[in-house]
Amino acid sequence: MDWLSDAFLKPTIIQAVIVICMVSALGLALGRIKFFGISLGITFVFFTGILAGHIGIEVNPDMLNFAQNLGLILFVYTLGLQVGPGFFSSFKKGGIELNLLSIAVIVLGISMTLGFHWGLGVSLSNMVGLFSGAVTNTPALGAAQQAFLQLNPADTKGTTDMALACAVTYPLGVVGVILAIVFLRKFFIYKNDTSFSKEHKDPTTYVGEFQVSNPAIYDKSIRDIMKLTHKQFVISRVWRDGKVSIPTSETKLLPHDHLLIISVKSDVESIRVLFGEQEQVDWNKEDIDWNAIDSQLISRRVIVTQPKINGVKLGSLKLRNLYGINITRINRAGIDLLASPNLHLQIGDKLTIVGEKNSVNNVVKILGDEVKRLDNPNLIAVFVGITLGVILGALPITIPGISTPVKLGIAGGPIIVGILMGAFGARLHLTTYTTQSANLMLRQLGIVIYLAGLGINSGAHFFETIFRTEGLIWIGLGAALTLVPVLIVGVVAMRVLKMDYANSMGMLCGSMANPMALSYANTTVEGDEPSVAYATVYPLSMFIRVISAQLLILLFS
Repeated sequence: MDWLSDAFLKPTIIQAVIVICMVSALGLALGRIKFFGISLGITFVFFTGILAGHIGIEVNPDMLNFAQNLGLILFVYTLGLQVGPGFFSSFKKGGIELNLLSIAVIVLGISMTLGFHWGLGVSLSNMVGLFSGAVTNTPALGAAQQAFLQLNPADTKGTTDMALACAVTYPLGVVGVILAIVFLRKFFIYKNDTSFSKEHKDPTTYVGEFQVSNPAIYDKSIRDIMKLTHKQFVISRVWRDGKVSIPTSETKLLPHDHLLIISVKSDVESIRVLFGEQEQVDWNKEDIDWNAIDSQLISRRVIVTQPKINGVKLGSLKLRNLYGINITRINRAGIDLLASPNLHLQIGDKLTIVGEKNSVNNVVKILGDEVKRLDNPNLIAVFVGITLGVILGALPITIPGISTPVKLGIAGGPIIVGILMGAFGARLHLTTYTTQSANLMLRQLGIVIYLAGLGINSGAHFFETIFRTEGLIWIGLGAALTLVPVLIVGVVAMRVLKMDYANSMGMLCGSMANPMALSYANTTVEGDEPSVAYATVYPLSMFIRVISAQLLILLFS
């Protein structure tokens, strides 16, 4: 049985694979356990690895280092692919205010990190570790470790201490945001407080019925009417004399026409003023049977799978004028987009099409709608993107005043390339689409391998650190890094900027990249506003946190 003991105990390639897989499996199983309704999810892999390292399990250092780095690269690149399609659109309309507030949370945290470093004498590497744990962001930790090794190639203890600091503060980082939400809800929300009545610029898609009663637009074509406002909307149906039709850009609107219009929620009031009157009909219920609204028109969701459509502008296809159909909305990576003529279509986009059955079927042939095509992974784009990301991460960037060139590293480079590939790959006719399950699989695999290796590497000195004075100080500093920025920005958002509670909480959870806190916030309100706000700020927040962790080490060490 020597072979079996050797497989588990000798630091070989086989032992490294076995240990990492066992730590990952056990951590994922334990991560499903909830304490007071809260679970750490895949982060429990990190703590399982710490336990393995604490009991003396050693793994071949070269294998462990390779596994960690590969896992981190896989995670940040596929994360970039996921957030890329909605990254730049998140800055539009209400997203600007939300993203600025999320950046304020990050800036406050960075300022406190530097303040504690200069004022209390805690090493910057340890403070960055505390900062990463306090905001539950292990990719930021990985980026900071890479930057630290870039400056101090032989100082592996520094990166280990950084991981220890992150591990000490991580659990409180998860719970801290939830505690902050509870505090804000209890002390800054009042049922009869009208100061929160100001409507936030809501970027969610909204369907409304309007009646043409504004004489200024009588007998004008839809094309001319669109020139009267900078708001973006789509007229899906026109009811006239009891009959329904699909309008074209040349359709002229007459008095008392009823219009079904798709827009963003924050533009509804402007659209009402333009057309004259809004009907009190709720067209946003989930159980509406769109095909039963009228007999001659159908509504169908079609997926773009035709490669030659990838990257093509929607307006250049002239589908409305050629086939008499209307594309009312487009869903991309879980985000609803308005069907504007300048929107570049991508493989995997889901288009909602309204029109006569034969016309819709003709458009389906153009767009593809062959779901099985999407089951085949586009691995070429994945490998090309990772290669470009690693090369970008290795590129030395000279900054005036800094003697050592700055590098984005294996975390910063791939996430930037991933975002760019996700956002603009279609314009270069690169098929970067992966199904949500495939993307999640790659992301989860990468982060789990990274966390397992990180925990094993940090476990030897974890418990002796946490039970000494230094560990208690770390816990206190981590609590401050979690709570203070969230509370300050939360109060400013609701009291000064008069932002509603739901959007404020979603923004705070997104800025801290804390899905557990988002789950709690969703239970305190009706509707999906917190989730929408979370998705709006998450891409930029994640990107800034990964890059800023590196810059803290490179600029202030």
